[in-house]
Amino acid sequence: MDLRERLQAALKAAMREKDAVRLGTLRLINAALKDRDIALRAEGREVGDAEATAILSKMVKQRQESARAYEEGGRLELAEKERAEIAVVEEFLPRQLTEAEVEAAIDAAIAETGATTIRDMGRVMGHLKAKHAGQMDFGAAGSAIKSRLG
Repeated sequence: MDLRERLQAALKAAMREKDAVRLGTLRLINAALKDRDIALRAEGREVGDAEATAILSKMVKQRQESARAYEEGGRLELAEKERAEIAVVEEFLPRQLTEAEVEAAIDAAIAETGATTIRDMGRVMGHLKAKHAGQMDFGAAGSAIKSRLG
């Protein structure tokens, strides 16, 4: 079952269960995917699973930043709402790699791209993003790559 089919099934289940938070979050996900579909219509294609995963990862990151801002502002109820949305979005993301798996993936990417200097970092990141989209924090991976190549 691809991502869109899983989303539709979850949306129907949320409607049946009258779960307002889950339903609202799933509708936001669908809206984001449809917006991207419309943008890609000129190219004659739709959002694929890899691109959808990237959209979902971005949604999680946005909600994490919002939750942090709400906490700093003393708006704990809004921070909790953001965290609830994060939990729903993460259900549709691939399993996150462990620290050891991220280290191994970085080592493999450096070896496969033949990277030797910090100038090769873009190739290594591109390789990781192609193979592990949505499975790791690329910001943290970037600093790990810098320490190995720099």
